[in-house]
Amino acid sequence: KDKVLLTLDTTGSSLFKRGYRVGKGGAPLKENMAAALVLLAHWYPEKPFVDPVCGSGTLPIEAAMIGHNIAPGFNRDFVCETWDWIPDELVEVLRQDAQAQVKFDQELDICGYDIDGRMIEIAQKNAIAAGVDKSITFKQLAVKDFKTTKEYGVIVANPPYGERLSDAEGVHRLYREMGDVYRPLETWSKYILTSDLEFEKYYGQRATKRRKLYNGTLRTDLFQYWGRRKPRA
Repeated sequence: KDKVLLTLDTTGSSLFKRGYRVGKGGAPLKENMAAALVLLAHWYPEKPFVDPVCGSGTLPIEAAMIGHNIAPGFNRDFVCETWDWIPDELVEVLRQDAQAQVKFDQELDICGYDIDGRMIEIAQKNAIAAGVDKSITFKQLAVKDFKTTKEYGVIVANPPYGERLSDAEGVHRLYREMGDVYRPLETWSKYILTSDLEFEKYYGQRATKRRKLYNGTLRTDLFQYWGRRKPRA
């Protein structure tokens, strides 16, 4: 009908690529999905944040970037910056503006754990590339060994889903360990993403709320366990 839609790719590589991932594991969570999970968890920089199965560190890194108000994509280039009709000074002004809004004086209590020491090494390298390595504590630790005396923290996890039958038994054991360790933490909120819709059965507790999300094309649920609220002063 004599109509055409003309679009311009201003980005180059996909927007979810923040520019800090120098290494990754077998099934890495996309950076924008990780950021969305942090925001859905209603985490505030004043609260402890824990990812017990951090893999290459995407969730803790995105939490640190949010906590420090670092613009997504701050560590990457965009193809539009190479266009001759985009003034170099405009790009510099925008980047300086983003830099001015960063809050590196904000203290953060963010921890990422994984049973695989190799993944911890990768996570640390990614955090360095993102410029938030000083704000995250990475440590090799199994879920069942997690202990804390802190209160009113937030756990956000993207554990293995057990899509293959050969993996299901080990994954269900992990879900049981999560329940055993996290249920006693009554002031902590827990947000666990999985495609296993029977997660609650293995965790041992019905979720406060479930939210359907798509991890790529895979249907997943975010199982939310809300912690006891902090009394008002």
